[in-house]
This record gives sequence, C-alpha cells and structure tokens, in this order.
Amino acid sequence: MQKQFFGFLFTLVTLSFLFAFSPAYNAINWKQTSIEFGQIEHNKPVTASYEFVNTGTTPILIQSAKGSCGCTGVKFSKEAIPAGQSSNIEATFNAAKIGAFSKTVTVTMAGESKPVILRFNGEVVE
Repeated sequence: MQKQFFGFLFTLVTLSFLFAFSPAYNAINWKQTSIEFGQIEHNKPVTASYEFVNTGTTPILIQSAKGSCGCTGVKFSKEAIPAGQSSNIEATFNAAKIGAFSKTVTVTMAGESKPVILRFNGEVVE
C-alpha cells in the first residue's frame, strides 16, 4: 500500500512540475516577415508594417522590438494582445544613406526563448 501511495505521489509531483514549467501555448501568425521596398528616395523615410494575429490560447506580450541600427525606429504595442486579436509592429527607416540596404527588427515575446526576426530591404536613390 505504501509503495502505491509513493508511486502515485511521485507521478503527481512530476506532472505538476511538467505543467508548471511548460510555456503557455502562444502562436503568432505573421502576415509577412519580410518586406521589399525596391527603390526609395534619399531622405524620405519609409515604414514597414508587420501585421500579426495571436492564434494562441493566451495573451501575448511583446517584450522588445529593436532595429538592427540607429537608422530604424520601431513602434509596437506595450499592452498584451489577447487570443484571437491582431496587432502590428512598425519599423521606420530614415533613408539617409544612398545605396542598397538590408535591415532587421528583432522581436522578443514574453515566455518565448527564440526571437522573431523581421526583415526589410531596398535601395536608396537620389
């Protein structure tokens, strides 16, 4: 009887740890993660908008979204996005330097270990 009790207790504790330390089920469906601007005018900023839907079962929170350089400003919601709702991340490139460019925005979500990399590229012309 004592063996069965300890076996049951061990199973219960093991399952508790598995559920306590597993990440919440978050799923994000991105409309696109890469944008091609083509040719853009020198010193005329352009904005890439990355739309997504929270298709998971729990709210998601964007911890950070950072551009790959100082030439890119990033805006995103600081509020949690409920399950089933959509939002977007905007990256504005200043187009100050003539020539081809390829930039990234690194997005970190709360509870996720791997960041999402958003990309945009094009060429700044006179």
